[in-house]
Amino acid sequence: MSLDLAGCSDGELAALALAGRQAAYGELMRRHREPAYRLIRGHIGDADAALDVTQQTFVAAFSALARYDGARPFRIWIARIAINKCHDWARRRAVRRILSFALPIEAASAAADEAATPEATLSDRQELRRTMAAIATLPASLKESLILRTIEGLSQAETAQVLGISEKAVETRVYRARARLAESLRD
Repeated sequence: MSLDLAGCSDGELAALALAGRQAAYGELMRRHREPAYRLIRGHIGDADAALDVTQQTFVAAFSALARYDGARPFRIWIARIAINKCHDWARRRAVRRILSFALPIEAASAAADEAATPEATLSDRQELRRTMAAIATLPASLKESLILRTIEGLSQAETAQVLGISEKAVETRVYRARARLAESLRD
């Protein structure tokens, strides 16, 4: 015995679909697919996305069919689901838009905090203390040339002018100071 599904009300079709009759749900989709699509297309504006959202709407409706009140119009119930799916789509699209401006995950290493670790900071401070102590042991002539030239950043000519010596003497003193520092820091 075959039941004429086209003559059934939406409530009867919903009850039949809940009872396991796939054809009844197919009839509900056939009746309400176009109005749901038009509503979604009007809300979204994109025909391809509207097809996807229409499909999501009917999948969600089928999952929630047990909560449908057969005394109420199915068209209103499915329209409410369609609008909710449109809102979901808009939220996902907004998130995608925000994420499209984000850098790829590979770039995260470049954006990572490049501050030195506490261990590295401690090691650097100890090395600085050791270097400053080694500089302090240099003879005054070498120490002054080295400090003015490398630490203060004066040019060779400016250092020579401050110390009242030739530029070649500054170059020689800085070279000798660096050699002595390298020797004392090697230990």
